[in-house]
Amino acid sequence: MKDLSLAELTIALRSGRRSLMDYLSDLERRFAEVEPQVLAFMPEPGRFDRLRREAAALEARFPDPASRPPLFGIPVGVKDIFHVDGFPTTGGSRLPPEVLRGPQAESVTRLIEAGALILGKTVSTEFAYFAPGPTRNPKSPVGRTYTPGGSSSGSAAAMAAGLAPLNLGTQTIGSILRPASFCGVVGFKPTYDRVSRAGTIPLAPSLDHVGLFAGDVTGVTLAARVLIGDWRATVEVERRPVLAIPEGPYLERASAEMLAHLQQVCKRLRKAGYTLISVAALADIAALQERHYALIAGEAARVHAEWYARFADLYHPKTRDLIERGRTVSDPVLAELRGGCRQLRQTLTEVMARHDVDMWVAPASVGPAPEGLESTGDPIMNLPWTQAGLPALSLPSGEINGLPVGLQLVGRFGADEQLLAWATEMENVLRVAHSVST
Repeated sequence: MKDLSLAELTIALRSGRRSLMDYLSDLERRFAEVEPQVLAFMPEPGRFDRLRREAAALEARFPDPASRPPLFGIPVGVKDIFHVDGFPTTGGSRLPPEVLRGPQAESVTRLIEAGALILGKTVSTEFAYFAPGPTRNPKSPVGRTYTPGGSSSGSAAAMAAGLAPLNLGTQTIGSILRPASFCGVVGFKPTYDRVSRAGTIPLAPSLDHVGLFAGDVTGVTLAARVLIGDWRATVEVERRPVLAIPEGPYLERASAEMLAHLQQVCKRLRKAGYTLISVAALADIAALQERHYALIAGEAARVHAEWYARFADLYHPKTRDLIERGRTVSDPVLAELRGGCRQLRQTLTEVMARHDVDMWVAPASVGPAPEGLESTGDPIMNLPWTQAGLPALSLPSGEINGLPVGLQLVGRFGADEQLLAWATEMENVLRVAHSVST
């Protein structure tokens, strides 16, 4: 099956140049070949029989190519904390799916209305926290197993394995951008609340973001237009952005190999004509991290109060520990922690204005994916930008020791369209960024 970008595939399927039924047959063969090793999806007997029925109904509804919606026939993987009509939702847990039931996620409905087909549920860590599922990183060297990252493990792996051209995920700390970096794909976390969270199982509502994975920035933009209700269609790219490197304790949390890689990538960006300046920022990263985890714990304890009272013994020890810690966080402390998100956003916005910069650039992960499945990796590189609710993108930037890594681009609050417009050009530079081996 020839790999097409999401944009190319939408054109081919909408125009009829690519038969939707033939495409699904090719995808079914790839699924049979790859999915048993990757384990990106929740099991579903008769998956492709269902898809063919839904595809036939879609073709009958839109026989005229000129009237077909923007995502006509595009298969989408959906993280298993989103409710989808006709599918059980487990949240990656052992809890009975019937107690977790809820109305279909608004983001899923938007994709379906745009012509997408739901390929299936992708594996999530338990309730989008740290207890890992079985998914393997498709970029693992032969004979070895590396994590795809988490919590959107299956969505990132499905994208990297060529199993789905578009995948939904969520991020509460680093659950989109870190897996995107580990798996060598593009991950996008929009501005907080620009994509509806309705119909998802929350982890920490003040920090949860709905986002997506695609093969390139053009594909991300195509899907973002569908998912973001107030999307601004026209964004002028009259100049290249001024980029800020956040120097200090935050950046020092990345590995030495990743910092060397960042230096090489920044050198290539400068050579391509971009202006990069070093800006002291996030010196209080340790305190930010402590507040972030306290906020997650406090809100998760409240989200899960009823379920936990009934099914505590079914929770993974990591999730149990989170909820128990959260029960000690008082309502006044929780309100103060929520206020800290707004304060960090204001501080970062003021720093950007003072130095006249447009975007931050930083590693999307502390390094390449760790070996094994016990850990989904350290999300500290993503944490402050998630806490501030700023739009962020992970772009593949090369390899370290044969494993993918990504560059994180962070824009101004609400300026998702501008971030993606600038990233489209930067992506071409990063495609040829030198890899660093150690």
